Amino acid sequence: MDELVESILDYIRKPYTDHAIMINGEWGSGKTYFWNNKVRSKIESTEINGKKYRTIYMSLYGISNLDDISKKIFMEMNPNINKTIKKILDSRNMSSIPEYVKTGMDMANSFGVMQANEKVDFTKFFEMDDKVLCFDDLERANVDVIDVLGYINNFVEHDHIKTIIICNEKELSKKLKSTNVEMKTFIATYILSHEGKIKPETPDNEAEMTTISTEDGEEAEVSKPMVELIEDTIEHIFDKANDYERIKEKLIGETFEYVPEFNYIINGVLMRYEANPDLIMFLRKNASLIVQTFNRSGTRNLRILKHALNDFQKIYETTKQEYPDVADVVLKSLLIFTIAVSFEIKAGKVTKDKLKDINSLEEYKMILVASKLMKDNKQFYIKEFDNNYYFTFKTDYRFFKFVEHYVRTRIFDMKIFRDDMDAIVADEDRGHVPSYKRLLTEDYWKIEDNEFSQIITETLEDVKAGKLQLVEYLKLYVILNFFIQKGLLDIDMEFLKLTFVNGMNMAAATSKYCDNVESYLGGVEIEKDDDNISYIYEHFNNLNLQTKEKEYINISKEFFEMVPDKIERLSEVFAEKHLDVPIMKYYNMNTLFERIMMLNNEDVVMFKDLIVARYNKVANLENEERNIRLLKQTMEEYIRGKIPTIKIVLLEDFIKALDKILLDKKPVKRGRGRKKKVEEVPEEEE
Repeated sequence: MDELVESILDYIRKPYTDHAIMINGEWGSGKTYFWNNKVRSKIESTEINGKKYRTIYMSLYGISNLDDISKKIFMEMNPNINKTIKKILDSRNMSSIPEYVKTGMDMANSFGVMQANEKVDFTKFFEMDDKVLCFDDLERANVDVIDVLGYINNFVEHDHIKTIIICNEKELSKKLKSTNVEMKTFIATYILSHEGKIKPETPDNEAEMTTISTEDGEEAEVSKPMVELIEDTIEHIFDKANDYERIKEKLIGETFEYVPEFNYIINGVLMRYEANPDLIMFLRKNASLIVQTFNRSGTRNLRILKHALNDFQKIYETTKQEYPDVADVVLKSLLIFTIAVSFEIKAGKVTKDKLKDINSLEEYKMILVASKLMKDNKQFYIKEFDNNYYFTFKTDYRFFKFVEHYVRTRIFDMKIFRDDMDAIVADEDRGHVPSYKRLLTEDYWKIEDNEFSQIITETLEDVKAGKLQLVEYLKLYVILNFFIQKGLLDIDMEFLKLTFVNGMNMAAATSKYCDNVESYLGGVEIEKDDDNISYIYEHFNNLNLQTKEKEYINISKEFFEMVPDKIERLSEVFAEKHLDVPIMKYYNMNTLFERIMMLNNEDVVMFKDLIVARYNKVANLENEERNIRLLKQTMEEYIRGKIPTIKIVLLEDFIKALDKILLDKKPVKRGRGRKKKVEEVPEEEE
């Protein structure tokens, strides 16, 4: 980095220059920081050719016309200009005023510095021979880049002012090619059509014939895709890239590639956390981890790193406050994961859903086992992510859902945070991880040979006792089958299958329903042609469906047993929670009607409104229609022939609300080859 600073100073030291220099580097790599903290101070503190230089910095970000640049220069050079100074300036013939002074005069008029019939000696006023101009963010200007460079050339070529341009040439190149694409395509298409090279009836994907010159000077016709023809025409007519290269060759004498010296920059980045001594001590102690994770991101974007460390500040402070005794290895893991996830998401290296779909550390580990043990390529990204960022840092804590959620959504969800951290604390308190969990979440080669037999024995005991979740049985069976194929396990397949079936039958009583088996398996393909595996898979599906029914019954019971005594609590959750559960299917409608009749009149209205609100959000009534009709029929039978009372009138309204729900969610009629929606019949004609 010092060599680059010295090269820039060599340019400043030259008594005569008619060119600018360029500092080129990626976005977020710290170019502006380098200018402010290394180059600027060095120029202004060094006496060059018997004088001290003053730097004038201007960001071109968002500049929409060249006058804005003039305004910026004028204001930077004259922050305290006023009418008193103007009166003591000498007059001079305007014809001798250099280019930069003409810019200043226009601005002086704009700011009211000059009055009618007055002349100002701008050469004395500006004294540009001791100034160094720095133009940053060239690629982010909203003015044509060619025009900006032509404007800057006035300072450099005519007035020999030392000028430094900072930019990202890679993004500049993209910008030159991508501006006004629709207009360029329209004009190119029009020209090609006028020349007869595009016929209106020709399909877009049909190749056209075009003439080229051969090596012997003859002309020949070749087939060329229409898209390529249009692109070639655009390049021929609107060759801004070549214009840029021509003016750059004239204006820029040297281009320096900026590659950040990270160890220098990290100290400046960390200084912002000095208000929290505990945090900055932790960050400085683990600076090597920060550098390592940054390097492994494959980018030079310091801006993303700064954002990641800002996020980590909240994560660190919240973790230390809520879990003061958390292990140091957990905090280090949090640091690595926060930086890694920030780069993966914000640098556009991965779609957000790749990490969004993983809900826990355990699920993350199981995906890794699947991708390595089963050679599953569907989760290739997760395996590469883990290998990249945790290659030399050994930790059991390599995924934090609350961090991923925070980086992706900008919402720090305290419930997810506590779920993650409670699981880690519980894991540390237990001390001993069950053997089957090790097989499900660890790479098998991490198991020592003298441990393996004991782990298998303990695993089979837990399998037999029904201690696993149903979906864990399925995945574990596939893993043990792999061990058998590798010759690591000598066990009778029929015995193994029977042990798993009996264990699964016991586990079904306490297992939770798994609604996304593929996601849990991490993409592991179930070998349907293996009779033993397909049998276990089928048995799992049957038991899983039974578990689903049981869970749905419990959810329905939980909801409807809040009526009548806990109707206020029901109002908080009914229209939002478990919308995917067909609760009406799993509850007795006669019992529900009896509960409704126990409500006071005001609560009947509330419950009816809750039903309407819920079914406005439910997609269809595929599994609930029958019971909704039964509830409606029960109400109709109750009110039939009764003298109207307030409750009777309210039940009539309830019946109409149920009718509307049934009508709105009426299924689509299926005809031959197409779908046709059943026309709704007006109420009076029904």
